Amino acid sequence: MPEGYAINWTVVVLAAAVGVLAVAFMFAVAALMAPRRPSAAKAMPYESGIPPAPYPWAQLSIRYYIFAIFFLVFDVEAVFLFPWAMVFLKSAPPVFYEMLIFIGVLLFGIVYGWRKGALRWR
Repeated sequence: MPEGYAINWTVVVLAAAVGVLAVAFMFAVAALMAPRRPSAAKAMPYESGIPPAPYPWAQLSIRYYIFAIFFLVFDVEAVFLFPWAMVFLKSAPPVFYEMLIFIGVLLFGIVYGWRKGALRWR
């Protein structure tokens, strides 16, 4: 073991202990100073300021989730993939072509979803 190795880890352990103690202290102070006034209104589930309906179960169309997945896959991925591909076009051309294949797979997915009617709102 190199000399001075244990000293470096001692500082890390000490910093972690100080951090844990600081968080525990803040939680303890918050628990002691927080006001406690329970009421029926505070115990009620809260969603966007609207009191819950008598029947909390409602049917949601699966199309909302499909649109959300399409958004995540195609919009968010495009934001990060195109700049990444342009950087690698200059430095590593094989990586750029691999990214084109991946984008082709994404394009196949959107065409498949479109042909199946997943993007058609009824």
